[in-house]
Amino acid sequence: MITKPALFLGLAFGLITCSPKTYTKISTGGGPDFFSYKAQHGPAKISAHRGGGDLKGYPENCIESFAYLAKQMPVIIECDIDLTKDSVLVMMHDATLDRTTTGTGKLIDKTYAELAPFRLEDNMGNVTPYKIPTLEQVLNWGKGKVAFTLDVKRNVSFEKVVNMVRKTGMGDYAAIITYNAQDAAKINKLDPNLMISVTIRNRAEYDRLHDLGIPDNRMVAFVGVKEPDAELYQFLHQKGIACILGTLGNLDKQAAAKGDQVYKQFAKNGADIMSTDRPLEVWNAVKQR
Repeated sequence: MITKPALFLGLAFGLITCSPKTYTKISTGGGPDFFSYKAQHGPAKISAHRGGGDLKGYPENCIESFAYLAKQMPVIIECDIDLTKDSVLVMMHDATLDRTTTGTGKLIDKTYAELAPFRLEDNMGNVTPYKIPTLEQVLNWGKGKVAFTLDVKRNVSFEKVVNMVRKTGMGDYAAIITYNAQDAAKINKLDPNLMISVTIRNRAEYDRLHDLGIPDNRMVAFVGVKEPDAELYQFLHQKGIACILGTLGNLDKQAAAKGDQVYKQFAKNGADIMSTDRPLEVWNAVKQR
């Protein structure tokens, strides 16, 4: 799912009164309630696609970019996990290093030590001082600051990611992104307590997941990159399943052209979380319901 991005839910994120250098903080608690739909909740939540990249000086899949956003607003970080030659889980969307770093070649051909000289670039090609982080570093950094949706690339086994989520104690604040019902079933078997971001664009996709034994209270539904019918939102909400709308792409472009107030309408129509490349604009539009 493109986003992914993202988590959720009556996500009870709470802003605190603070200086600009202080993190906004997610509420305590976690677990299924943290990720479930609630009829009475605050503003729609924002899932930052790849955790950044389109802001100058803040690359995608970068702790410093995550931190920048987390100091502006409560945020869900959607980020990508791939594997080095020596089996270290690192944050990288592409199979190659060329687009987002000063390095070149395939990530899988490099050891983690060989990544050390490389620096991350933002989406405009600006080189930054920041290095490629590991998944372990990211999850440990995120405690008490953000929630995550984790996009697992093809080279990576779900088991390695689930084990790292357990090791870092972030199970209540991380959801694993899946793109098909079979992968969702694998995650549920590995750890029945983890939340799973699943694609549900229609009733048939829900039924497929349900038939494979995925409980409603472990699902966060990615409903696609265009608005679904109101009936789908209603159906999922009745089951306590929060809905992620992927505004990245056409809906973000629509908002940029027509005005950011359209994000408020997406939320009113049923989007509990918006996965976006414009996280600051979405937050400014929806923070006052």
